[in-house]
Amino acid sequence: MKLVLFDCDGTLVDSAGIIHDCMVSTFREAGLREPDMAETKGVIGLTLNLAIARLLQRALDPEIEHLTARYKYNFQAHRLLPGFHEPLYDGIAPLLESLARRDDILVGMVTGKSRRGVQSVFATHGFGSQFIAVRTADDCPSKPHPAMVLECCADTGIDPASTIVVGDAIYDMQMARSAGAKALGVAWGYHHAEGLTAAGAHAILHAPADLAAHLGEETRYA
Repeated sequence: MKLVLFDCDGTLVDSAGIIHDCMVSTFREAGLREPDMAETKGVIGLTLNLAIARLLQRALDPEIEHLTARYKYNFQAHRLLPGFHEPLYDGIAPLLESLARRDDILVGMVTGKSRRGVQSVFATHGFGSQFIAVRTADDCPSKPHPAMVLECCADTGIDPASTIVVGDAIYDMQMARSAGAKALGVAWGYHHAEGLTAAGAHAILHAPADLAAHLGEETRYA
């Protein structure tokens, strides 16, 4: 039995546009320099307050916690707009459907998204029942801390050595390595493949269908 743990933003759903719009709105309200898209993409995957601190290049402080609260407010406001959309990447729906049919695979999620955000994604795309274990920014320390992976392993009874983390960010690769799991980077997300490899990715997936070829090949990863 294997456990496959997916990141969410940049791996399952393309949410960079919404995240960036909300980050820009939050920084503009505070009279701060607005991040560009590349800067925003670079922090997606971290817990929100750490992401904002990274953009400001300083430690956590009361202003950052205030900005975090404002971002959450702005995101919820965006969520109510008619055009709000966090689309799945091409190939993700059939991948999840194929994994759900297998009796040797359990599926989970490890994400810097809030639990409310995850529930929204599940409700929108209708695949929440396929995820047997979920850890969010509300549950665990931020990536790259290994807690999200280790807690999902404990929930499912699967050893980290039989667990695969699939993500688009260097923080996903670092988290997987720290937990003793296998790290697979995805080329369609927000971080470059070269950075994922440097952060410890055992391999890079260029399309969701590529995952199937790796599920029986853990012995290659050391």
